[in-house]
Amino acid sequence: MFYCWMAFVSHHTQFTSAFGGLSLFRYSRSRTRTEANLQAWDAADTLLLAHLAKQSTLGRVLVLNDSSGALVCALAQSGRAEAITSAGDSWVAQRAAEENLARNGLTGVNFCSSIDLPDGPVDTLLIKLPKALRLLADQLCRYRALLHQNTQVIFAGMVKHMSAGHFTTIESLLGPTTTSLAEKKARLIFAPVALPASPLPAPVQYQYQGLPLIALANVFSGESLDIGARCLLKHFPEQLPGPRVADLGCGNGILGLWAAKKLPDARVDFYDESMMAVASAEQNAAAWGLADRCRAICGDGMALAEDETYDVILCNPPFHQQQVVGDFIARQMFHDARRCLRAGGELWVVANRHMNYHQSLKRLFGDCTTRSDDTKFVVLTSVKA
Repeated sequence: MFYCWMAFVSHHTQFTSAFGGLSLFRYSRSRTRTEANLQAWDAADTLLLAHLAKQSTLGRVLVLNDSSGALVCALAQSGRAEAITSAGDSWVAQRAAEENLARNGLTGVNFCSSIDLPDGPVDTLLIKLPKALRLLADQLCRYRALLHQNTQVIFAGMVKHMSAGHFTTIESLLGPTTTSLAEKKARLIFAPVALPASPLPAPVQYQYQGLPLIALANVFSGESLDIGARCLLKHFPEQLPGPRVADLGCGNGILGLWAAKKLPDARVDFYDESMMAVASAEQNAAAWGLADRCRAICGDGMALAEDETYDVILCNPPFHQQQVVGDFIARQMFHDARRCLRAGGELWVVANRHMNYHQSLKRLFGDCTTRSDDTKFVVLTSVKA
């Protein structure tokens, strides 16, 4: 069982689509300059909605990867859909969509996690192209059973983020593609439901120190163990200051699992905003015989955690959110870690050395020790006074 929660409201924006105006916002607890410049929609949303506005009815609609709810809010506003379901792997995105619906007085949207199957059939499938091709393949196979031969399938994205791999994946699982003209650097991709259904891709499986690991489709570095995690494991401490451990931004859970494996009295909580990540961590904990000492919590960083709970927090922070690159996620993770550590508790961080996280950690904790430093990665520790 994992727990789900989201955080605070961030920046308001006014969005105008072919269906009217909406007040939309992104979520943020860090409120950095990078995030202040980000909108809750992009030109691909606008282009897709303009295309849909030409149709009098859309039937039962399934929307995938709607990052802040711009699509589902506009569709609910339009009144042209018989039913609307939103699915994706991000709880941050889902909560943003829920709050945007409420803010605009809209109802009638159902939500589904990335590992569950919503009700069908689906007459219109709308997909914001994900960055990860493995996630795209998983979604096309997972939801294929809900489609019929007349289902219209439309993908939307920014041209610079569309790769040959996206087209190859779509055409191998659905059929030949056509595209719209580009507008404001956005494009639509259309595909028929022409090919037989393909089985759901199996999770990636590999081993670490002879122990099995799996990674579901949207887990970072899912094809093999992340090299940053390998670096931290190489320098893993022989002793920890206490048994309460958190793996923050857990991915498939390898850091927390290794702590639980080495320390028989350790109790580990896994935190990630990806539903597939926490599901992977749970499955791996069960495979390692550690399920009774581990739990997974899906939400925005450690926002749900109580103050001064942990003796050790292990963190391999992301430096991008989809196509947005920045340190705002990591910085919020560091603030969460400081709040949730007990006095004398330790934060262990592995990161690309060019991110210069030692500066942020020294300002926040008052100290930062470099445990390992090579040409690519650095392992840092900070102790809460």
